[in-house]
Amino acid sequence: MTTGVRRRMGVEERRQQLIGVALELFSRRSPDEVSIDEIASAAGISRPLVYHYFPGKLSLYEAALQRASDDLAARFVEPHEGPLGARLLRVMHRYFDFVDEHGPGFSALMRGGPAVGSSTTNALVDSVRQAAYVQILSHLGVTDPPARLELVVRSWISLAESTALIWLDGRRIPREELEPQLVNDFAALAAVSAAYDEEMAELLRGALEDEPADGPFAYLVGRLIALAG
Repeated sequence: MTTGVRRRMGVEERRQQLIGVALELFSRRSPDEVSIDEIASAAGISRPLVYHYFPGKLSLYEAALQRASDDLAARFVEPHEGPLGARLLRVMHRYFDFVDEHGPGFSALMRGGPAVGSSTTNALVDSVRQAAYVQILSHLGVTDPPARLELVVRSWISLAESTALIWLDGRRIPREELEPQLVNDFAALAAVSAAYDEEMAELLRGALEDEPADGPFAYLVGRLIALAG
């Protein structure tokens, strides 16, 4: 981040610089605690010049959220190679990397910050959820999901969000335990749904047929069998 250094920039270059500065500040503290003066100082420009590019902190906050939401949505993109459990585990690792790096900003985005009630902010959050939803369906090889599968996938995405928010409040459970737990949560949600619906059962069998004996799904099955015994 540039601090106290003035140089001439083009309009779009300056806008992107301000967005980057704001995102870094919002990532470390709640947006309510970050002032326009602080953003201006960190960018090495005057307060009036910030307002030349953005009408207020809300618009700059939303621009920073747009960049953050694009980044977060990209964390769900994963090559369709290897077992499903391993793919989801890599996705969860990248997801928690983002949460770890942008804790206050992630919390403000999901819980509401200065843009509470903003249709733009709500749309950004929804776009991340939808991107995650589409990616998970693609890994399952489904383009027209049945109602129960949609319920499972969207419920799991909500669970990942709430788990990340709770984890940020003290980080009492290690990340390396939560990430595979969330992968197993997906399998558990799908298994419960499959018990009630043959179409879901068929989808689940197809998804699990290539799972290795040492994969996260097999680990869950082993743990459940041990508990039952």
